[in-house]
Order: sequence, then structure tokens, then C-alpha cells
Amino acid sequence: MVAIVLGLMVLSLIIWLGLLSLRGQFWRLDQKLEVTETQLQSLPSVCAVIPARNEADVLPISLRSLLQQDYDGTFNVFLVDDRSTDGTAACAEGVAHAVDKPQQLHIISGEALPSGWSGKLWAVQQGIKYVETLDVTSPPDYYLLTDADIEHDVNNLRRLIAKAEQENLDMVSVMVRLRCETFWEKFLIPAFVFFFQKLYPFRWVNNPKNPTAATAGGCILIRRSALERIGGIATIRQALIDDCALANAVKSTQGRIWLGLSTLTRSLRPYNSLETIWEMVARTAYTQLNYSPLLLVATVVAMTLIYLIPPLGVIICAVLGNWIIALTGISAWLLMALAYFPTIRFYQCSPLLAFSLPAIAFLYTLMTIDSAIRHWQGRGGAWKGRVYPG
Repeated sequence: MVAIVLGLMVLSLIIWLGLLSLRGQFWRLDQKLEVTETQLQSLPSVCAVIPARNEADVLPISLRSLLQQDYDGTFNVFLVDDRSTDGTAACAEGVAHAVDKPQQLHIISGEALPSGWSGKLWAVQQGIKYVETLDVTSPPDYYLLTDADIEHDVNNLRRLIAKAEQENLDMVSVMVRLRCETFWEKFLIPAFVFFFQKLYPFRWVNNPKNPTAATAGGCILIRRSALERIGGIATIRQALIDDCALANAVKSTQGRIWLGLSTLTRSLRPYNSLETIWEMVARTAYTQLNYSPLLLVATVVAMTLIYLIPPLGVIICAVLGNWIIALTGISAWLLMALAYFPTIRFYQCSPLLAFSLPAIAFLYTLMTIDSAIRHWQGRGGAWKGRVYPG
């Protein structure tokens, strides 16, 4: 028994050594959009497309921030009202008039959702189609695909364009700063970013020679030519994890992509309770595993070995008095906290939360299991009153 526990402890320690040294240094958080300020000689044209379904509560902040971008190039905003019932369209019009830019905003009434499409992607498709039929002689150079709950820093678009133009990128995306104010947000949201970066190390994503592809759906700048090359949004029309599907499509056609963090552009979406965060994760966690029971089992085993074994072993072996095993577990736990600490610091949370990762990982594991159960029950992917069984 002691030999088995020691073996698990040593294996967990080796895994953490490997993650810290071989996994694209995901934990360093060194891929950031606002690192440098740049100027361009010519400014390409951009059309922002915003899918909006019952977003009247956030548009006064998010849409205002988009319409007030410090960008001298041609920039228009196309908001697709996805059959909202809360006055989203009227609210958007009011915001545009309030900032004296009604001519910059175009509101499109969304059509009924056809079979085979996710709601968000169908809204984006309608926005792009409207742009292309509006002026076929002068299509935009870029599309900015952004969620309705994103508050953009005043220089966000300029930085995105500068990054794309100077490095000849087909797609630039930022994982915006997620809201982290309530207890549950501070406890679980930084870990969401940490796990995402461990799954998709940003350095690997940004390396054209590495096949890893990912993007953050809240804020994506993509060249129109790249979007046309992959066959448009219709190529990924059924994807629930649409951002990563889009990144895969672009990179698989030899496109160059970049993904980083933003310290200034932020999400307005609140996650005030454990339930709201649980719903967010459970909606697509099993989709991430390709609906595979084997991958689910492997994920549960891996999460247990990597995150739960070290603290459990420390407790058990401390009680039994086997300090060699306890010290091995403590070493793995310390490496875990060391890896998590930069994310905790980025979100300005208490450093002590770095040692809470085992408990956090346990909750995320339960969310993943629940995601699979929902899928088997035919209610997976529920969002904004729609259910996508997968």
C-alpha cells in the first residue's frame, strides 16, 4: 500500500515538473496584447459583427466602448439582434445616438435559427452576409467578431490591427480579462484561464510550426481573405466551441494566428454564484472531450492524479507518519501553486488561493462529469433559451 501511494506521489511530481518545463511555459502569462504601442502608416477597414440575444443590460457599456474606439480607419459596427425580447435593438440605437455615432451602427434583425447552426454562429453569419451585400465593391479588410458583453479598451482595435499588420497574421484574438469580483469568481475564474492555457499553451498557438490552435471567442480580429479561404462561418456552423473551431480552420490552411491576454479589455458577464460558473463550464466541457466516454474517464483519472493525489497523500501520510511520502506530496503541491501563482497575481487575488488549486480542480472535475450527464440526457449545450444536444 505504501509503495502504491509513493508511486502515485512520485508520478504526480514528475508530471508537474514536465508541465512547468515542457508545456509551452503556459503558466508564465507572457503573451499579452498591450505589451507595446505601435503606429501604422495606413489603416485597413474593419467591420465589427456582434451577435446579441437579450443583451440590453450590458450594451450601454459594451457598445459604447466599441463605438468610441480610437481608430481613424473605416470602422462600422453591425449588431445582429438575435430575436431578443428585452429591447436589445432599441437599446443599441439609444447608445449610438448618445455617443453621436448613429451612422456607424447598423442593426440587423435576426432570422429564425435554421437546423444545423448554433445560435451565435447563425447571428454572425447573418452579420457578415449583410456586410458583403451592403457594398460588394469595397468589402472590409478585417472582421472584428466580438461578444455583446465585452467592454473594449479605447485602443483595443488599434492594437489588434497593428498586431495583425506588422506580423502578417490572419487572426488575432485576446482572452479578455474576465470579471473577478465576487467570492466564487475569485475562487474559480482564474483557474478557468489557467486550465485553458494549460490545454492550449499560447506560445504553441502562436507558433506557426506547432499544430495547436485556439482563440478566445469574445474578441477575434480575422482577415476577410482568411475567412473566405476556409469557406466562411458556415464551415464551423455546428460548433459549440466555435472559437477553437475557427482557429483550427484558419491554422489548418496555413494561416498565421495569435492569441494572448488583455489587461484592459474586459468581460462584463457576471458569475455571482457557483451555479452560474457551473453552468458555463458544464455547457461545453463534454464537447471539449468530443463526447467520448473514454476521454471522460481519462480526464477524471488525470485530474485526480495531477491535482488531488498530492494534498490527499500529504494528509494521509502525515497521519501515518511516513514523512518521505508526505514531503513528496508537498513538493508536487508547491509546484502546483508555483504554476498557478502568476494567474492569481494577474487577477489580483490573494496569493493563498494558489494553494487552493486541488479543491478548485475537484469542482471543475465534477462540472465535467455533469456536462457528460447532461449530454447523455439530451440537454447539453443549453444557452440563452436554446439547447444543443451535440
